[in-house]
Amino acid sequence: MPTSPGSKEWPINAINEVSGVDPAALADTLLDSSEPLVVRGLVSHWPAVAAGRQSPAEASAYLLRRYAGMVVTVACAPPQARGRFFYNADLSGFNFQRDKVTLESVLTALAHASRDPSPGAIYMASTALDECLPGFRADNDLDFGARQPQPRIWIGNRTRIAAHQDLPTNLACVVAGRRRFTLFPPNQLANLYIGPLEFTPAGQAISLVDFHNPDFARFPRFARALEQARTAELSAGDAILIPSLWWHHIEGLEDLNILVNYWWRRSPAHLGAPHWALMLAMMAVRDLPTEERASWQEIFRHYVFEADPSTAAHIPEGRRGALSAFDEKSSRALRSAMTTLLGR
Repeated sequence: MPTSPGSKEWPINAINEVSGVDPAALADTLLDSSEPLVVRGLVSHWPAVAAGRQSPAEASAYLLRRYAGMVVTVACAPPQARGRFFYNADLSGFNFQRDKVTLESVLTALAHASRDPSPGAIYMASTALDECLPGFRADNDLDFGARQPQPRIWIGNRTRIAAHQDLPTNLACVVAGRRRFTLFPPNQLANLYIGPLEFTPAGQAISLVDFHNPDFARFPRFARALEQARTAELSAGDAILIPSLWWHHIEGLEDLNILVNYWWRRSPAHLGAPHWALMLAMMAVRDLPTEERASWQEIFRHYVFEADPSTAAHIPEGRRGALSAFDEKSSRALRSAMTTLLGR
């Protein structure tokens, strides 16, 4: 029986790789890829990467020279967590604590932990790059053309972030240290044993499987997920494109790991988050009688999942309402109407 992704007992598929990509002219074929891609050396020209390759101390000093004093959120887990940020035993809480500190405090704690033979895990996750390090992107950035991604910075030691999925497309760039990414296609949802949807460690529902010690008696279908797993190890200067909704498990492999990622949606923001529709459908549709639920399945198929220009072609164009394409004005009007209905 396999033990974990990347183990000798289980061959994991490699993620496709490209190299020689011009960072000043990122192609749509790369940024719109529906398959994950490792882009070797994409940000190797960044001064921050050069600092990271010199030493953890130099990498920290580079960040602090651009630090604006913003208070950041850091999560700390005890040594027995083995780097895994997760729930407590009965999923009523978490195995880590959060605190508000300065970036200097985070980097000092990481330096101290690197000298500890049994350190706890330290993780500063998803921090707004431009607010925390104004000026960083003047020398360390990529050209996304018309896209306007939201850059974030992630700093930690030997951490393990449970498999989860994000709505935006993600281009993650390793600035210092090394990270291992294990990815699964969106269709592996049932095989990853996802935990609670509302109560989560960091906003996204996560797999309950411990990838370093999977319990196949409790999670037997995880073996099927491993058959579809793709993995890659990235060093400073490398990047990875994670398409929307691909599950990804991320491990920090050094005493100091720094990552900058860019998130963007391929659809207009005014369309809202599909997760809203999922939660509402769970409340309003999931527990209907079987025959009614089947009818709604057909309605969703017709109006949502297989909608095309013929869906409303028989209705005069000016009278199609929600059957028309949504713009910012009509999206706002529908959200207002839905808010009123849900408040009754």
